[in-house]
Amino acid sequence: MSTRRRQTGAQQALLTALSAGMLAALLSVPAAAATTTSPLAVATAPMLAAAASASAASFQFGVIGHSFKSSADETPLRQAIASASQQSPAFIVATGIKSTSEPCSDRLYGQRRALFNDSSAPLILSLAGSDWSACQNSAGRSAAIERLNRVRELFYSDAESLGMRHLPLTRQSGTAKFRSYAENAHWQVGKVLFATINLPANNNHYRAEAGRNSEYEDRLVANRAWLNRLFSLAQRQKLQGLVLFSDGAVTLPESGLLSLLPSFRNKQDGFAEPRRQIHALAEKFSGQVLLIDAQGSAGGETVINWRGNVGYLSLATSWTEIGVNSAAAPLFSLRASGADVTP
Repeated sequence: MSTRRRQTGAQQALLTALSAGMLAALLSVPAAAATTTSPLAVATAPMLAAAASASAASFQFGVIGHSFKSSADETPLRQAIASASQQSPAFIVATGIKSTSEPCSDRLYGQRRALFNDSSAPLILSLAGSDWSACQNSAGRSAAIERLNRVRELFYSDAESLGMRHLPLTRQSGTAKFRSYAENAHWQVGKVLFATINLPANNNHYRAEAGRNSEYEDRLVANRAWLNRLFSLAQRQKLQGLVLFSDGAVTLPESGLLSLLPSFRNKQDGFAEPRRQIHALAEKFSGQVLLIDAQGSAGGETVINWRGNVGYLSLATSWTEIGVNSAAAPLFSLRASGADVTP
């Protein structure tokens, strides 16, 4: 067999593997096997390197909005996972485990974990307020903290994603001071850093009752450290983008008179501090910051709204595919039916 024919066969095999989303498997060669160099390995090495570079520069990922806002039926979530997986995404992020009206039981949590693990693509769970913040015990008292800790045990105990294929994750719980906050995780694909942050939709779980808001205040400290860590990492590695996934919408910062008259608010804004911090850090970051939440846009249209280098994307219950292209502008683009959509 000639060298030309061997290269052609290798190219076809490579394309087949890439279409199935198996580039990582091709590149993960055991050390023992690497000591034996065959003519085919020599021929395919440049192609594998080029494919790895192209894959890192251009890829797509799927995001599933909170599928349990109006119904406890898990069918929309199951369908969204199946549809998103068919597009061979680098990963999928799903927001939320259950609706507020569903029980906060270990049994339900276990069923949803099994559903997430059925994803053929790596799946990362972004925690929602409905998963824990409204949970009550048999006496009708709040069981929010106990259920939050249980969710952490069931869904965030490993340093990897859910799904049939696993993606390595770095969790904030790896830091001793913040060992409880395993739901905050980050991972990198190409020149973009991705991260989840626990910002529940119900006003960031700020409680208006008298006394110390212990869960809210402790989480503010953890999230403050987490955001500093993420932006520092992205800046130090000179990354092109940082994407943050949350349940609650951080939204655009207020301007004009509203920003000068906080005393006229009817209630405490639970997102005020993370909003200020994100925008202060973004001003010093040379890349783009994309904030993705699960609250859905007011007009019903899915678009990325940009202010400076910060983009805002609010998703409803359906899934959305987002393309990343580090070699051309725009860095992030929404895709529908495989076509790019102007953000």
